[in-house]
Amino acid sequence: MAIPVEVVSRNMEISERLQDYIDKKVAKLDRYLPGIEEARVDVTYEKSARNAADRQIAQITIRGKGFILRSEERADDIFAALDTALDKIQRRIERFKGKRYRGRGDGKSVAEAIVSETEGESVEEQPVIAKRKRFLVTPMDELEAIEQMNLLGHDSFFVFYNTNSGAINILYKRRDGTYGIIEPEVR
Repeated sequence: MAIPVEVVSRNMEISERLQDYIDKKVAKLDRYLPGIEEARVDVTYEKSARNAADRQIAQITIRGKGFILRSEERADDIFAALDTALDKIQRRIERFKGKRYRGRGDGKSVAEAIVSETEGESVEEQPVIAKRKRFLVTPMDELEAIEQMNLLGHDSFFVFYNTNSGAINILYKRRDGTYGIIEPEVR
């Protein structure tokens, strides 16, 4: 089954060679995880990067029923960035499959507990807000939120609906490697 691949570029042209390379490599992801419904590859050239080796950015996002996995890598060559991002997404697929098939104590699979995320458009009318994201929130406990945060590759924070407290919480990773939770309250 061929995975529909959406390729989006920012600040660079996508050559026919690059398009063929992306299609060929991303189509192979279906071998590792059947049930992938769509894949999106964002390639970006960032001229203002501090390090010249970080100017080419490749981000791969795959979606299927009940899961979303993402990886992002930077390199001085877009093909190298794509290869590294593909390796990272394959490792995330293996981790996801292991957790999914190994089972959980509460009887839910990770696929049932994963947040579906849709990316928003950049808003240019308001200079303060650079990007706006909307996503569906799936109820989960704190341990499931940590797993989901790691599967998505979010290193700094993760927003989720906490089933234990019945409220939206923010999970974040602390400098010492532990996790913290922010529990907002409305006045």
